[in-house]
Amino acid sequence: MVQTGSRMVCADNSGAKSLVCIKVLGGSKKRVAKVGETVVVAVKESIPNSKVKKGSVQKAVIVRGKDISRKDGCIDFDEWAAVLVNNSGDMIGTRVFGPIAREVRNYGHSKIVSAAPEVL
Repeated sequence: MVQTGSRMVCADNSGAKSLVCIKVLGGSKKRVAKVGETVVVAVKESIPNSKVKKGSVQKAVIVRGKDISRKDGCIDFDEWAAVLVNNSGDMIGTRVFGPIAREVRNYGHSKIVSAAPEVL
């Protein structure tokens, strides 16, 4: 579960490397976000000459998590990862690196799923 202050890596080629969650979207009382949900993040580290600069505030969709429970068992990734999106929900980058969780499709992010190399 991602909450305010949680660190994650960026799983796309937008230029950001490290992200930190500053707000979980979905209501004033919502404290944690699961895989597939949207959060507001701050970019902590980025590559030079990229679309996204260090310190900028963006929206992101969580695509990998450390504890994903399913009916048929559970799946664990090594780290939390997110893909940066704009206000309309489109990806800022053009590629997604690494596998993503199947739960992302349930939240209506089919463009992210189609750009991913593997869906687990």
